[in-house]
Parts: sequence; C-alpha cells; structure tokens
Amino acid sequence: MSLSIEPAEINSDSGRWLLTELWAEVDHIYGNDTPSDPELAGMDAAGAGFIIARDAGEAIGCGAIRPFTDTIAELKRMYVVPSKRGRGIAREMMHFLEQRARENGFSAVCLETGLRQPAAIRLYESLGYRRIAGFGDYKDDPLSVCFGKALI
Repeated sequence: MSLSIEPAEINSDSGRWLLTELWAEVDHIYGNDTPSDPELAGMDAAGAGFIIARDAGEAIGCGAIRPFTDTIAELKRMYVVPSKRGRGIAREMMHFLEQRARENGFSAVCLETGLRQPAAIRLYESLGYRRIAGFGDYKDDPLSVCFGKALI
C-alpha cells in the first residue's frame, strides 16, 4: 500500500464521491428511507479542513475538522472504503486531523458517531477519546455516541 493523506477540497470529485459512499453506508446501517444530504456546513470557516487518503493515487478515505467553539474542533465525515479497512488508515487520518487541529489553534476535539458503528467507537477509544455528553444536534439522539479529546 502506498498511503498518502492530503488536504483537499470537500467539493472535489473525489470528495463528493467519498461523501456519497459514506452516506449510503450510514443510511443502510440506520435504515434511513430518505438518502442523507452529503453537504457539510461550516467548511469555509477559519480552521476548517478536509482531507483525502489515497492508495497509489486512488481516493480511499476522507475526514474533516471544523470549528465547534474557539478552542474545540469538531471531527466530521470520517470514512474509509470497506475494501481498505483494517489497515490502520483511519488511525493515520485521525492523527493527521488532530495535528491539523493543533496547528489551527484548537486545544481539543469532539466528535459524534453512532451506536451501530462499533468499529468507529473502538477506534476512537483506542486513540484516547472519552465519552462526553451529547452536543449540538446530537444532544438528545439516542443512537449517538459523542467523544472528546484534549490535544496535548
């Protein structure tokens, strides 16, 4: 595998394709009848960023950060195509995004995932994320699990 992780435009062809694949999977997992909107607000804010992971040039994963508060970045849209999972790609993407958050002046990161995504939960816990109270749109969502981590 020839893995590279690079900043990218969220509306690039690869970005749109990865986000469409991500939402198709999430909609399937949660039984959503109406396809979810792959758009992500707040990506034009200072400190926001989108990344794409590539294997020999092929787009295989994505992730984003955007400001949640002045000091906390929210991690969004983590995804690795199914055929490339289990190889540490998401872990490398998380390290990249955490470093980008530090460079952009954030002292912590928060994120939300779903109860029906145990691999994501295991990944975040293995990276030192701790469960926190639901926030924002996830505050009262019984299927959401929220995490936070200080960036030291």
